[in-house]
Amino acid sequence: MYVTANRDTCGGCGLCTVTAPEVFGQDDECVVTILLPRPGPELLPRVREAAERCPTGSIGTAGDHAEKGPI
Repeated sequence: MYVTANRDTCGGCGLCTVTAPEVFGQDDECVVTILLPRPGPELLPRVREAAERCPTGSIGTAGDHAEKGPI
């Protein structure tokens, strides 16, 4: 699975970094960064939760073990 993040729509709230800190970070402007672009399947539940909690819908996945469309 590949993690995707739309930096253009990110609101910088940081819920993704709290939910899956191994996968998501924030830059100096509090915009999402991806620290681990291909997390293992054991992190999928937390990546999914981060995507569900994202108020702007900026987090998603693609590839193996990913669902079509936004999570």
